[in-house]
Amino acid sequence: MIIKTFNRLLAVLFIMVIALSRTASAGGLPAIVDGEPLPSLAPMLERTTSAVVNISTRGSVRAANPLFQDPFFRHFFDLPHNSQRKETQSLGSGVIVDADQGLVITNHHVIENAEEILVTLTDGREFNADLIGQDPDADVAVVRIQADNLNALRWADSDQLRVGDFVVAIGNPFGLGQTVTSGIVSALGRSGLGIEEIEDFIQTDASINPGNSGGALVNLRGELVGINTAIVGPSGGNVGIGFAIPSNLAADLTQQLVNEGEVRRGKFGITLQELTEDLQQIFGVKRGVVVSGVEAESSAEIAGLRRGDVLTDIDGRTVQSVNEVKNAIGLLKVGEQVEVRFIRERQQFITEVSVGEAEITFISGAELASHLEGIVFENFFVAGRPVVVVNSVRRGSRMYQYGFERGDIILSVNSVPIDTVEELMDAVPLQSGKTTLNIQRGSVTQTVLIQ
Repeated sequence: MIIKTFNRLLAVLFIMVIALSRTASAGGLPAIVDGEPLPSLAPMLERTTSAVVNISTRGSVRAANPLFQDPFFRHFFDLPHNSQRKETQSLGSGVIVDADQGLVITNHHVIENAEEILVTLTDGREFNADLIGQDPDADVAVVRIQADNLNALRWADSDQLRVGDFVVAIGNPFGLGQTVTSGIVSALGRSGLGIEEIEDFIQTDASINPGNSGGALVNLRGELVGINTAIVGPSGGNVGIGFAIPSNLAADLTQQLVNEGEVRRGKFGITLQELTEDLQQIFGVKRGVVVSGVEAESSAEIAGLRRGDVLTDIDGRTVQSVNEVKNAIGLLKVGEQVEVRFIRERQQFITEVSVGEAEITFISGAELASHLEGIVFENFFVAGRPVVVVNSVRRGSRMYQYGFERGDIILSVNSVPIDTVEELMDAVPLQSGKTTLNIQRGSVTQTVLIQ
């Protein structure tokens, strides 16, 4: 009796195995359950992942030890100028956005200080890339490769994104190779994070990790809705808070960089201050940003804005901090007419402001003196204060050998404090062949004698 029962159980199990093998492939789930196909991202990813590339760079920066940066120290110990530089490498991602021209968009910080840029496709092909242009303020860069049979992603309209929409992040985290993660749009219009000068981020919980920078954030149709750019988390790891540059902003910056080689920033010609609790009582306004000054003959003055006005909305966007105003204006196109709402004497007004072009003055060191050959200085603003920064340094030049880098702030020339390129021009002696520059990089300041 026991043997017969056992045989029946074996027969039932055998029939069940045969039935399951007909509905499921070995080691996988059935394609259809109860007559309904299982959802999968695989078909969309098969069309899109080949447009996301790996980017590796090689470059050099000045060594961190300030002792070896000191010209006197180098001269005393007979060290070469270039002993202060060290080799750097970086890994990131990029997205092909124009197959015919071979255009690849990535983050500025991925290719910053790069002397060689190598793009690797998913099919294993490798190409040296040429830098077309970069915008450090928005952390965008565009490079070009000479290649055939490329697949490009189509731009989506990021203005149509909603919180809760499903998105997929594609990139090359930790140098592991192409990786795909999925999630939702957690928030839109994130700014004031202090990550970039211009911020208008998409926030997502799709895992973004080191190496994903410059990769694609796509919707379920495989369209490009954003460029992955930043992470918030301990030690740079993912905790479900990642940020991407919206596709509409990235597409506009790409077009400007390709057509002009640079990005033209808009301006109103105003200076601003935060609306503190005391000022809220004075102006009778609970939110906004106070206009503390208006440049003569600027777009703001022509539009009727005055000192003491409280800006509340720009181009339909509510503004509640100086950073939000800076972002709102910086994202506008030069020449565009923009509606501005403001409070004056406790009454609301609306005006139209024509976006002007930010005036940036550049001058090369060679124009100032022959011993400053190879460097370009630029008027800039840091925390609302005018400063002179190094815009670029030509590799192999005298100033490159002295260790100057893009972004260095020039505090003084021959002990004369300067705030503008014009003051720099007045302070540099043309004939002496010697110039002492006091520079700041991060929290470190140093004096360098150029001769």
